[in-house]
Amino acid sequence: MARFHLLSLLSIASLARALVLHPDLPSLLSDDDDETPLPLVIWHGLGDNYAADGLKEVGEIAQETNPGTYVYNVRLDEDPSADRSATFLGNLTLQVEKVCADLAKDPILSTAPAIDALGFSQGGQFLRAYVERCNNPPVRSLVTFGSQHNGISEFQTCGATDWLCKGAQALLRGNTWSTFVQSRFVPAQYFRDPMQYDQYLENSNFLADINNERILKNKTYKENMEKLENFVMYIFEDDTTVIPKETGWFSEVNGTDVIPLVERDMYKEDWLGLKTLDKKGALKFKSTKGNHMALTDKLLGSVFKEVYGPMKKGSSLKSQRPDALASYEKQLEILEEKNKAALLKAFKEAGVAGSAEDGLDAALAKEREERKQRILTEQARNFAARVQREHGPKQEEL
Repeated sequence: MARFHLLSLLSIASLARALVLHPDLPSLLSDDDDETPLPLVIWHGLGDNYAADGLKEVGEIAQETNPGTYVYNVRLDEDPSADRSATFLGNLTLQVEKVCADLAKDPILSTAPAIDALGFSQGGQFLRAYVERCNNPPVRSLVTFGSQHNGISEFQTCGATDWLCKGAQALLRGNTWSTFVQSRFVPAQYFRDPMQYDQYLENSNFLADINNERILKNKTYKENMEKLENFVMYIFEDDTTVIPKETGWFSEVNGTDVIPLVERDMYKEDWLGLKTLDKKGALKFKSTKGNHMALTDKLLGSVFKEVYGPMKKGSSLKSQRPDALASYEKQLEILEEKNKAALLKAFKEAGVAGSAEDGLDAALAKEREERKQRILTEQARNFAARVQREHGPKQEEL
């Protein structure tokens, strides 16, 4: 009786809902590829870790905005503490290589027709490096918040008890441009002081390369960046952490002089494809109030709704991976089966496998149908609104 009491506490319907709406499980309700949101890859910033509550909340907002989004938080170590340490200490060339390999072998990401990317602070330029250096799976839309695309000229202040940060800062002050520091201290690898530009070009382990600033340009970097359908860069208007804050827009800041991207040689000569992106309307400069990483749920939700979600019809990325969708949906089916198997194993251990399996299948079918109806209703509402906008009576301008 105790076993059946346990089952009564664990409602099969609620378990089915958890399975179908698992935060890492995209929707499988439609065969139309325009219904399945692209996976979202998030790379966090300095001093953070992939398992932080704040990142989980971001993933939940992505799920609520585009139901069924598969969210993957980049990690350099499965141990959150070690992952945080890697934001201060490590070789960025090797770190990006690891992320390229991890995304390429992920069963969901590797088979998706494309992925979307979201970079917080330094995670933004790291994801851009991913696009330039590997881009497999390819990124459709890249959004960065408070990132240091044109580097930093000052290092952020450490917290009073953040000994990891203070230790890294002490290492930095020894010799910013030494091979030892450039291969070990993460912020040093995107340090860029216009007053030390020659030293930067000669010794930078990371930023000078991904910004294509050296004489020999990497054509692959430019070609991969030009494939983006959206590159949205946010800066924080009151940012006192990232110096200069305009680096988030690729602006060159020297003292009080601010040279916007469009006036720089890197744009005019199109070293990174940014001019090409701008000409096709894919390069967007955005700002938001507040200090560094002062994000609101409303802002994130609006960005996710506008930039992410299902792949639009006619997307050029579809032709790049024509067979990806079928493999992607197959992998999602495999993931659902694995989740279901895990639940059935738990039922078996509780001694109620037979009746539980029948109930689980029925609950799953009911949940799928209810969810499908919700999606169809939303689609009908959106279609009606679009028809009204395109064919309805025009209001006179005031």
